[in-house]
Amino acid sequence: MKLLTKTLAAASLAGAALAATPAAAQVSGNIAVANAPATIAFSNALNTAYQQISTTYAADITSLQQKSQQRQALVQPFDTDGDGQLNQTELQAYQGTTQAQQVQALDQELGQLSNRLDAARVYAVEQVLNQYGTALEAVITQNNIVAVLSPDSLVWSNQAANINQKVLDSMNAAPVAVQITPPQGWQPSQQAVAAFQQVQQIRLIAAARQQQAQQQQAQQQPAQPSGR
Repeated sequence: MKLLTKTLAAASLAGAALAATPAAAQVSGNIAVANAPATIAFSNALNTAYQQISTTYAADITSLQQKSQQRQALVQPFDTDGDGQLNQTELQAYQGTTQAQQVQALDQELGQLSNRLDAARVYAVEQVLNQYGTALEAVITQNNIVAVLSPDSLVWSNQAANINQKVLDSMNAAPVAVQITPPQGWQPSQQAVAAFQQVQQIRLIAAARQQQAQQQQAQQQPAQPSGR
């Protein structure tokens, strides 16, 4: 974990140091590029943990969806222009109404449900983040790597320098048992929260792309002849 922290925190410094190195200097080892959130997002350990969360917290997820729909139904009559949000005029008509009071109560319930779900997910990401550090260290040793940079610190790199797949393979070869219920008094680290936010965004984008690809594939399939 210490290696991972140093690797992520020092990525920009490493990039600056490389830029300042004289052209004649020789580096005895390889320089690699790694993206921790992207690797963690598609690891078997996190996929399994998220599936377990979907099962264990199924009631919370269902309640979250239902209450979100209730909230939308309460606000929608005031959205007279149908743009999905309340402008100043619409907001004035909305404030102080019974619906506004009901929405306020729903927002509190939605916040509690979301916090409980996010805590389970952050806890899972935090554990997989530790596994990532161990896998990264193994790949570094096996490939004689002397520096690991993040994509944000790069101007350009050869695709061969990307070790995400190697780290992912190392993680999947030795999956860890991820717990999904945070212990009493647990507080997530800032690094885990930041990684979770990036993991969520990556997974959402991947899911949207997969859905789009499936829709395009369905549209391209020839229509089946109807039987007589």
